[in-house]
Amino acid sequence: MLAKVSSCAVIGLDGELVEVEVDISSGLPAFTIVGLPDTAVQEAKERVRSAIRNCGLTFPQKRITVNLAPADIRKEGPRYGTDLR
Repeated sequence: MLAKVSSCAVIGLDGELVEVEVDISSGLPAFTIVGLPDTAVQEAKERVRSAIRNCGLTFPQKRITVNLAPADIRKEGPRYGTDLR
């Protein structure tokens, strides 16, 4: 595992802790998000790529896996891992 941050899923009026874990390994280049993400979370892959390029950095040509745990909670919206304070 390369990095781990805590985030929150909003379920009705309650918050549920979500761990965002990122692993970068060798292999064919891929960017995968697992853990029951909705369409907005899946689209975050392109926002991340664009942000890295716009910072003048090179997107890693490796196998990137982002795990949103626990997997039994539906993750909706683009908020996961965005508040790193």
